[in-house]
Amino acid sequence: MTGLLLSPAALEAYGDEIASVAADTRLSLAIVPLPVDPNDRLGAAELAGIDLAYFSADVFPERSRQFFAAAQGAPNLRWMQLQNVGVDEPVFGRLLAKGVRLTTSAGATAEPIAQTAIAGVLALARDLPRLAQAQRRRVWEPGWEEDVPPRDLRGQTMVVVGLGAIGSEIARIARVLGLHVVGVRRSPARPDDPVDELHPPAALHALLPQADWLVLAVPLTEDTRGLIDARAIALLPDGARVVNIARGAVIEEDALITALEDGQLAGAYLDVFEVEPLPADSPLWALPNVIVTPHNSSAARGNVARITAIFLDNLGRWARGEALRNEARA
Repeated sequence: MTGLLLSPAALEAYGDEIASVAADTRLSLAIVPLPVDPNDRLGAAELAGIDLAYFSADVFPERSRQFFAAAQGAPNLRWMQLQNVGVDEPVFGRLLAKGVRLTTSAGATAEPIAQTAIAGVLALARDLPRLAQAQRRRVWEPGWEEDVPPRDLRGQTMVVVGLGAIGSEIARIARVLGLHVVGVRRSPARPDDPVDELHPPAALHALLPQADWLVLAVPLTEDTRGLIDARAIALLPDGARVVNIARGAVIEEDALITALEDGQLAGAYLDVFEVEPLPADSPLWALPNVIVTPHNSSAARGNVARITAIFLDNLGRWARGEALRNEARA
């Protein structure tokens, strides 16, 4: 018998589909439900019966502590499906170190995140933050400083660092808008890459001087932490703009703020920050050329269905002994 740790909400919503996958694959499955009361904990016998776990979207954030207490206390846990994309939180490192296989929901939120990032690009390109400020002041300001209107987006260069599902979708839409898209990725080129050029990470500094737009879409790792530091920012051309939907620690925030304040950078769309929630005294809140969103670029009604579809597919793969989708590495 294979035990699956599951939240009560996920069991109610997807219990029939989980049972169908188990029946189709002849997997003898027993559900170990997370206690309904968030303060309750599973007993030793129940923990010993957990082989698999589904960290579903309904668990985060209110019941995360309860869920991971159970997962870390389960001596026989072998695989966990995550509702999130990144595995940079310490608890995931601890599970990987214990030999637990982790699979993410990479790709499930790629479209909404990419659409939000492109919305940020369009808003900055069309000077919407300034026009929104004029609206709040009830002032009619159809012109621009020095009578210089915005540049055409077509023909500008966007450097996208990270070409996973999210970065690739951003690149695809950007090319539709007429931008020249340069991708930065460790793995070699593929025929369906939605970029005009592809370069390895070692070429990043050489690429930055041509970037009208720098888009960060990489996971947070030891290699990407502080990737865009003061030196990298200084390599960007005057008037460049930055989009970060990766992790706040990928860019040195103080250096970014300085470049925005002194005018080297023309603007930024930021969904992630070094400290979250973003402190009330952060200069980023008040900078007129910055759009701040509270780490919610992925929000969309269809996410839960897409995430669950990945879990159900992986559950079938697990039962059949096949390779799992989106498996994280220690």
